[in-house]
Amino acid sequence: MSLKKIFGAILTALGICSLIYAAVLFVNTNSEGSRDVKMLITFGVLGLLFFISGIGLVRLPEDEGAL
Repeated sequence: MSLKKIFGAILTALGICSLIYAAVLFVNTNSEGSRDVKMLITFGVLGLLFFISGIGLVRLPEDEGAL
């Protein structure tokens, strides 16, 4: 297993955890919580970014000429 795939798996796991946390924040947010909305957006965007980049690294074709 190459280093790219291991790093991709770690990023994917972090992204999934962050998206789950954003979903929990979304469910528990009341109408007056502007701080919760900021955290929801932050964790949602970072989770999506980590998840997409991690999946991209895992699905990346293997470099045949690399050392």
